[in-house]
Amino acid sequence: MRDDKTTRPHVNQTRSRLLNMQRCSHGAMRRCSGRTDSNGMNAPQGRGYNFCELAFRSRLNASGAFTLAELLVSVGVLVLLTLLATQLLNSAAKIITLGHKQMDAGSQARELFDRMAIDFAQIVRRADIDYYLKSSTTANDCRLCTRQRGNDQIAFYSTVPGWAALTGAQESPVSIIGYRIHVSQDTLSNRLERLGEGLVWNGATSDTRSDGRPASVIFWAPLNPWANLTNSAFDIIGRDVFRFEYYYLLKNGNLSSTPWYATSSVRGLQDVSAIIVDIAVIDPKSRVLLSNSDIAGLAEDLEDYSGQAPGGLLAGWRTLLDENTTLPRPALSNVRLYERCFYLSPADL
Repeated sequence: MRDDKTTRPHVNQTRSRLLNMQRCSHGAMRRCSGRTDSNGMNAPQGRGYNFCELAFRSRLNASGAFTLAELLVSVGVLVLLTLLATQLLNSAAKIITLGHKQMDAGSQARELFDRMAIDFAQIVRRADIDYYLKSSTTANDCRLCTRQRGNDQIAFYSTVPGWAALTGAQESPVSIIGYRIHVSQDTLSNRLERLGEGLVWNGATSDTRSDGRPASVIFWAPLNPWANLTNSAFDIIGRDVFRFEYYYLLKNGNLSSTPWYATSSVRGLQDVSAIIVDIAVIDPKSRVLLSNSDIAGLAEDLEDYSGQAPGGLLAGWRTLLDENTTLPRPALSNVRLYERCFYLSPADL
C-alpha cells in the first residue's frame, strides 16, 4: 500500500504547478513569477500581485478600448453619414415641393378646362344673334369684334345657368358667358375670371349698348358683356391663370385667329369646328415672388397667336420664359403651359 502522507505533497506540488501555468500570447505555456513554499504551494503574498495576472489583465483591458485613431475614424464616418442623410432629405423635400406646385397648376387648368368644355358645348349657334370674339375685323353679327393684343376676351350666349337679379318664372336657361383676365389693380389682378349673367325669357336687360342707348332686347344689340355689370355675375375661375389666348380650327382644316373663311360674318360660327385655348399658369408659392406689374408685363411678352402649328404657340412661350433674365428664375421655371381643343356642337340653323 502507498502512504498517503508521501503522495499528498506530490499531488499538491503538481496542482500548484498547473495553477501557476498560463498560456502566453504565442500559445506556449510559461510559469508565473509568483513565490512558492517548500511544498510547492503558492506562498502567501499578502497584497502583492501575480505578475502574470497583471500582464493578462492588461492585455484584456487594452483589447476592449478604442484608440484615438479609431475614434477619429468613427466620428468621420458618422459625420459623412449625417451629411448624406441631410442631402437626401433636402433632395426629397425639393422634389415633393416641385410635385405639389405642378399638381396645383395642373388641377387649376383641369378645373378651368372642364368648365369651358361645358360652356362651349352649350353655346348658342345661330345666325341671328351677336358674338364677342377675336377676329381680324368686325362683322355685322360681331360688331365689337377686333384684333385683340395680349390677353384675349370672349363672350357668347350659352344654355347654362347664370347669375340673375330676377329669379323664378322670368329666368331663362340662356346666359351670357364670358372669359377674360381681371385687369383691375386689386387683389384679383392678373387672374382669369368668368362671366355668367343669366337672362330673362324675353331677353330684356337693363344694360346699355356701347353707344349709350338701352339694349331693350339683348339679342338685337351688339354683345358687350363687360358694360355696366356688377361683380355678382363674375367669378374668379382661374386664380393662378395670368395668360389667356385662343384661336380657331376652321372646317377647311386651317388654323386662324378669325372665326370665318367663306364670308366676312360669324353666322353662328358655321365656319368653326373647334376653339383652341392656350393658358399660362403660375402656382401660388411662385406667384408671391412676382409683383402684379411683373406678371402683367410677362403676360404681354408672351406672343399672340399668328398662324403657328398646334403646340407652336406654347413652344414659343416656353422659349421666351427660358430666355428671360430680368425676373426670378425660380418663379419662371414654375410657369406651366396648357392647351386644350374644344369641339363645338352642330349649329342651330
